[in-house]
Amino acid sequence: MTRRRRRQLFEKEISACSIFGAMDRSGERFRGDGVIKAIANMHVRGNGLGGGFAAYGIYPRYQDYYAFHIMFTGPNMEVKKDAKRVTDAFLAEGFDVVHDEEIPYDDQTRVRDPPLAWRYFVTPNKKGEEAKLPDEDYIVSKVMWVNTRIDNAYVFSSGKNMGVFKGVGFPEEIAEYFMLDRLYEGYIWTAHGRFPTNTQAWWGGAHPFGLLDWTVVHNGEISSYGTNRRYLEMFGYSCTLQTDTEVITYAVDLLMRRQKLPISVVSKILSPPIWNSIDKMSDRERKLATTLRMVYGPLLMNGPFTIIIAHEGEMIGLTDRIRLRPLTAATRGDMLYLSSEEASIRLISPELDEVWTPNGGEPVVGQLNCRKLV
Repeated sequence: MTRRRRRQLFEKEISACSIFGAMDRSGERFRGDGVIKAIANMHVRGNGLGGGFAAYGIYPRYQDYYAFHIMFTGPNMEVKKDAKRVTDAFLAEGFDVVHDEEIPYDDQTRVRDPPLAWRYFVTPNKKGEEAKLPDEDYIVSKVMWVNTRIDNAYVFSSGKNMGVFKGVGFPEEIAEYFMLDRLYEGYIWTAHGRFPTNTQAWWGGAHPFGLLDWTVVHNGEISSYGTNRRYLEMFGYSCTLQTDTEVITYAVDLLMRRQKLPISVVSKILSPPIWNSIDKMSDRERKLATTLRMVYGPLLMNGPFTIIIAHEGEMIGLTDRIRLRPLTAATRGDMLYLSSEEASIRLISPELDEVWTPNGGEPVVGQLNCRKLV
């Protein structure tokens, strides 16, 4: 091994990655150029192997339909088109497709091996026993089917009036590729710039990860991935995108949508207090914390992490219990910001009402039409 190579290995910084979120709590939609500028300001926290954005409120014309963003991959266009033909037939059987089109992109942008990315606006067309399923469970089952049964096809966004845009490249390159600052306005934007940990760089493995309208961007490494994955598979989730962040997204869907637990409880499951802290709690708090550790032990996210969770009407920031990854929160009027670095917030909003560092394991929650943080 050369001296240069040894130096490069020592310089690897797995505590990097950049995450950013901006929410107008009044519901006013805004362009993503400020968010793109903020995440680009943390360029050195990534290395061009993954970047992406989630935006909410971007499809008002089709707001009552599920918006599927599907990528078709493969060594050549014919393989991609074959995957699309199979997927089109599958969607025609289970959905009414009211509109579909290729996701607009700028072919002058330099990105690596882009997939064929298509979007479909659909409503469920349930038959037989599936007619008994709630719409959201039906959508999840079809997303899992595509991602596990159709070669070279991946549903990477499936919520209403929102969309995920991601790929291999720096986040500002992905934004330019999908022309995000020119084509879309939303009331929540989240963004991610990736530094590789233990997963390969490919378009489906970039952040954000989404299921229905839940999305997650993540800085860190989930060492409990195997345990988390096996637990989630018991509830019908299939982890196919080859990264630890996927389990966080499915855990949030299970706990918050299906089991209807509030984020105050979910945070204590994903990022629970250590046992020494539990021992010092009041009887009531200790009983709750102990019960959650016993019932949901396999969903404890072990390892360093900071995440931003978003869904319709809400944006949430959460760190691991001892804050091994950074998170800064700030407000200015109706705007709520979450970021890996304060400098990126001040770059687009120099004057702030409040700036703070959240405690480990304690969520920061912004909601529509609510100035007070939950």
